[in-house]
Parts: sequence; C-alpha cells; structure tokens
Amino acid sequence: MKKLLLFFSFTLLLACNYATEEKKPIDKPQQKTTSDKVETDNFGIVIHGGAGTILKENMTDSLETAYKVVLEEAIRAGHEILANGGTSIEAIQRTINIMEDSPLFNAGKGAVFTNQETNEMDAAIMDGETLNAGAVAGVTTVKNPINLAFQVMENSPHVLLSGKGAEQFAKERGLELVEPSYFYTENRFQSLQKVKEAEKMKADSADARTAFYDPFIKESKFGTVGCVALDKNGNIAAGTSTGGMTNKKWNRIGDVPIIGAGTYANNATCAVSGTGWGEFFMRGVVAYDISAMMEYKKMSLEEAAKKVIQGKLTELRGEGGIIAIDNKGNIAMEFNSAGMYRAAMNKKGELTIGIYKENENSPEENE
Repeated sequence: MKKLLLFFSFTLLLACNYATEEKKPIDKPQQKTTSDKVETDNFGIVIHGGAGTILKENMTDSLETAYKVVLEEAIRAGHEILANGGTSIEAIQRTINIMEDSPLFNAGKGAVFTNQETNEMDAAIMDGETLNAGAVAGVTTVKNPINLAFQVMENSPHVLLSGKGAEQFAKERGLELVEPSYFYTENRFQSLQKVKEAEKMKADSADARTAFYDPFIKESKFGTVGCVALDKNGNIAAGTSTGGMTNKKWNRIGDVPIIGAGTYANNATCAVSGTGWGEFFMRGVVAYDISAMMEYKKMSLEEAAKKVIQGKLTELRGEGGIIAIDNKGNIAMEFNSAGMYRAAMNKKGELTIGIYKENENSPEENE
C-alpha cells in the first residue's frame, strides 16, 4: 500500500511541475510576406508584337515607324511602372493594353477575322511567384482580353474560361465591353478575303493538309502580342494576347491561353510569351519547355530558348518566336521566322527595338 501511495504521489508531482512550466512555441517555417521582401534595383521588361515573314523590302518607312512608335510607347509604359516599384503583373497589363488598343497588332482592336468574318480573341497571364494563372478564349466583346485573363486569375477558382461564359464573367467583374464591330479593320478584313481565295485555289489542286503549307495561308497563322517582366521584388510574370489566326474555323483556340504552350512564368526559372503557329507551340509545350530546360538541365535562358526555338520547334516544322526574361533580368528574343516585332528595356532605361533579323538592316535594331 505504501508503494502504491508513493507511486501516485510521484506521478502527481510530475504533473504539477509540467503544468507550471512555460510551454515553448513550436518552430514553424517562416513564409515571406510582401512586406518582408527585399526590394532590389534590378528589373526589366520585354515585349513582342508578332512574328512572321516580316521583311524590310515589304515594309514602307511610314509603316515601320508606326510599329516602332507603338512598341516604344507600350514598353515605356510598363517600364515606368516597374521603375516606380510596381509589380510585373501591373506592368504587363498596361503594356499589352496599349498594343491591344492599336490596329497594328493582331490583338484587341487589330484582331484578325475568322472564317465566319468575326473576331475571336484569346489571352493569358501568369504570375511566376505563385504559379497562379488566368486565361480566356474565344471572346468577342471584351475590349482588352488581357484584363479579363487577370480577373480570371485573381477572382475565380479557374484558369481558363471561354466564349459566352468568359464574357458573362467579364460583365460581372465590370470590365469594358464593346460591340463586335469595334474590332473591324479594313486591312484585316481584306486579308481574310485573300486567305480564303488562296485556300480555295490550293484546295482545288491539293488535299486540305497540303493547303496548310501554302506560304500565304501559312502566314495567316502568325501574330500575337506579349510581354514578360521582372519587378523590383524579384517576381517575374508573362502575358499574351491574340486574335488567333486569319480564317480560323470551328472556334479554333491556339497556344496563347494554354498555360505552358504560349504563356508561362516561374520565379525559379523564367517567364515566356510566344508568337507564331500555335498548333506547333502546343505540340511542343514551348514556353514550359524553355523553363524545364533551365530547371532540369541547368541551361541558361539564352541556351534554352535557342535549343527550343531553333532546334525542337524548327524540327517540328513550326515557325515563330518567343520573348523571355529570367529571375536575374537576362532576356531572350529568339525566333526562327524572318522577323519579329520586339522591344526590351533594362533597369538603366536602355531601349532596344527590333523588327527584322539581326543580320538584316541592323541599324534599326538599337535605337
């Protein structure tokens, strides 16, 4: 009995001592908040306005100047946001808005026509910090599709919305909607008629698959605008907007809203926006492939971009190009077509504008 009482007394004493001790907090991993991040002075921005058979001999001086003016306006707007401490996502939206509002580019106001003589637009945006993304496809009344893609990313549980549902979401989010006639431009409409005629003539002498490789018809598949940026918080992002391909049928959707194909961003590697023949960008998962080359093969951005565009994409018979920026501010503007409208600005404010290949008419490459 004495032993039993002694045992209970000892147990009670231990319990009392434990209760009076100050409990030590459990160590947990500390997650950085926005306020914890160390701002640096390193940032940069790159844009494109489409790739394709863009040759000096086919370009008037006035048209070339017009393209350069809008490219410069767009990139300076994004650069200013970054220089003032704004986010890469903010810079991308503002930059792309300017190109969407210009009839020169195949996005927004300048969107090309479908076979049914309508305009159907796609867009996507991706945050490299969170890997969150938003995309829309086949919208016909949204003035700036990139803004709707942002709303999908920020205010919906989804990544990709299409057609009437996407437009209903745009209305609910208070985005600017326009009549479909807003997107009509005479030169795009005439381009559709030319492509239809070329397709008909080709189809009369060859099967439909062969017709797709007619140079004029093939060229109708190019044209997109895009932006990638690195902000002072070290976050990168990518955004892309397009009217798709001239004469597209059956509500065709290209690579732009397909995350990993035409648009991708990851703080661990890079941000990429593509332009070109979308079917091949989807088959090659081009944007993600560049990131994967960097992550798993430890390639530089330049090496990865060259390998994917000049190697893999070319071997698939795909044409086009990409712009990209990595988490250190290095940039790539790689394309295997005759030209690509493009521009870049670094933290020093140094501007580069390009249209043709570097070995053609090089003076215009650096303004």
